[in-house]
Parts: sequence; C-alpha cells; structure tokens
Amino acid sequence: MAMDEVYSPTTAPNPKTSWLLVPSEHLDKPRFILKVLEVLLSCVAFALEETVSSCISCSPLYFFEFVSCTAFLFTLLLLILLATPLHQKATISCWPTLDFCYSALIAALLFISSIVFAANNSGTSLEISAVMFGFLAMFAFLADVGLFWKTKGFPFTNNPKAPPSNGGTGAVEPAAEKEKLTNEANNAE
Repeated sequence: MAMDEVYSPTTAPNPKTSWLLVPSEHLDKPRFILKVLEVLLSCVAFALEETVSSCISCSPLYFFEFVSCTAFLFTLLLLILLATPLHQKATISCWPTLDFCYSALIAALLFISSIVFAANNSGTSLEISAVMFGFLAMFAFLADVGLFWKTKGFPFTNNPKAPPSNGGTGAVEPAAEKEKLTNEANNAE
C-alpha cells in the first residue's frame, strides 16, 4: 500500500483558499456588482475623454480626466483588495470606513468634474458622451454609498447596524437577565 492511497481518500481541497471572496465581511454580492459597474463606467468616461482631440478651455477637460482616471484605477484597486484575500495582508483595519469615505468622495468629485466639463466644452458628441458616463459613474458611486449605509449603517458610529438574524430582533440579552436565567436553571437541578 503506497502513501498516496492512505492520504488521498481523506484529503479534500480547502474551499476557503478561493481567490474570490464574494460575499465576504467587507463586500456582499450587490455591492460587488455595483463596484464592477463603477469601474466600467469610470473607465468608459475616461476612455471617451481621452479621445477628445481638441478643447476650447482645457482645464475642465484635464480635471475630468484626472477624476475619471482616479475613479477607475482606485476603484479597481479597492475592488481587487476587497474581493480577494489581499485585504487580509494589508495593515488596514478600517475597511468599511475607507470604502464608505472613498465612494462618497469620488461621487462628489465626479459630480463636480462632470458639471464643470459639461459647462465648458465644444459640444462634440465625444465630450457629451464622456460627461454622460461621468454622471452615470457618479450615480453608481452614490448607489454604492446608499446601499452601504442601508446594509451596514453609518461607519463612524460606535454602534453599526447589526446584520439581520433569522427571525430574531437582534437585541442582546442584558447581563442581569442572563444571570437570572442561569441561576434559575442551576436551582432547578
């Protein structure tokens, strides 16, 4: 009997070694889909902006370029970190706060840059399309912030929203009540 025969029937692959961790403690499936949508929309906005060949006033174009590129690259990085085991290797302990603040900040910057670029462009179809995708990306980021707030609560409070339980109210039993129940159970024996 060879050693392979002894260990192979009892050895099973570890399902926790998957490279994709969705859903996880930091990213559920709806927010994962929203983050992918954010990456795609900001990438399209950036690509459309890059194809603009001439500009009347280039400062709004460059600001929109910076914001859409930042949104694309950093959201892709955040998505990779939160959807894989890589976030466990980073020394960051406040992923929910970072995710919430980042998404809200990018939504605000996309709003400002899209308005500024919409107000100061030549009116070409590429510029209008870029602005449209900038606003769509902004709405995706706002939806992400809203969904985060709805499911996990505001990340700066000490008492974040508890995840829903199966039929229970999620209320924690007071210590005095627990002690009383334990004493009654011990006296009954």
